[in-house]
Amino acid sequence: MNRIFAFLILVTFSSCDFFEKKKVYSNDILEEELQAFNWNDVDEYPSFETCDSTLIKASKKACFESTLRQILNQNLAKYEIIVSEEIHDTVQLKITIDSQGTFVINDIISHEATRFEIPQLDSLLRKSLDSLPIIYPAIKRSQQVKTQFMFPVIIEIE
Repeated sequence: MNRIFAFLILVTFSSCDFFEKKKVYSNDILEEELQAFNWNDVDEYPSFETCDSTLIKASKKACFESTLRQILNQNLAKYEIIVSEEIHDTVQLKITIDSQGTFVINDIISHEATRFEIPQLDSLLRKSLDSLPIIYPAIKRSQQVKTQFMFPVIIEIE
């Protein structure tokens, strides 16, 4: 009888925790999700219409970059640039594509010698990329998002 009584007391006091429910707050879930979220990567890179047939992420990125480079090269080839010294430089374009597909060059980083030899380089680069075809923005978790990246442009003039 003592054993049954002891068992009932033990079950009564220990079972309260078993039935207690823990509250889960939405802010806690959000905070946990934000911790696990990779902000530096997108599910799909920005693309042009010609790149949409590619399904592989890396191929889509390569297609976007090669199309952008091709357009830039075609437009820059229209200008005659005369320099007094050879130029071998890699110019970095800091580019933003917003969630509506608007393309903006935020900054152009080049060596001082290049800027001295080609003072109009910034305006030529901007003018060469001002009439791009429609750009589809990057996608992260089924949402169109703004992306920023550096786009290298190799300048070689002899």
